[in-house]
Amino acid sequence: MLIDIRDLHRVYQVGESEVRALDGVDLSIEQNEYVAIMGPSGSGKSTLMNILGCLDTPSSGSYKLKGKEIAERTDDELAQIRNAEIGFVFQTFNLLPRADALHNVELPLVYAGMRHEERRKRAKESLELVGLGDRMKHRPNELSGGQRQRVAIARALVNKPSIILADEPTGNLDSRTGEEIMAAFEAIWKQGNTVILVTHELDIAEHARRIVRMRDGRVESDQVNANPRAAVKPAVAGPS
Repeated sequence: MLIDIRDLHRVYQVGESEVRALDGVDLSIEQNEYVAIMGPSGSGKSTLMNILGCLDTPSSGSYKLKGKEIAERTDDELAQIRNAEIGFVFQTFNLLPRADALHNVELPLVYAGMRHEERRKRAKESLELVGLGDRMKHRPNELSGGQRQRVAIARALVNKPSIILADEPTGNLDSRTGEEIMAAFEAIWKQGNTVILVTHELDIAEHARRIVRMRDGRVESDQVNANPRAAVKPAVAGPS
């Protein structure tokens, strides 16, 4: 079992009031699943994403990643888990504006202490995987929105993590470019990665093979998606 969550609670103190962002969540995800977690604003999906990504810790309950209890990890250990096990893709890309695509992608490997030659090789392989082998020396302002998001996906892949965790990955893109980004996630999943999308958009969630719907801090439904949406085209078909 890659992810095993049991009776997970996250309570925030806001003034004199308590806000129950998560209220008894149970969720299991196996290696190489393609899962969408969706729900309206306030449903708890973003809080769950933060806990899955080891950016936050639960108030109570259990979250085991590869059999290890996350609540027992120190801050340094959580940082190591984030760097080694989880590749993040955000709505806002989070690229360094003055760095070219290659340097943006290799940054996690710099933090991991990898030697220059090896990290360059891995970064180039990741960019080629998402169809940007000819854009390695371009800075973010020289790339389209879709290309920037593909750089972000390449950066998420470069450490060969257990999980690709994507938070509203098409939120800043037009619908066609968004579909092409979903094609990139499809290709990544087919190569053996575990992909978890967090979204409020049903048409994006429908690309996944399993859809978990949240409401009021709880899992409302958890269903296999028997008819996933087809991707527009392979991510390697060319720049967008």
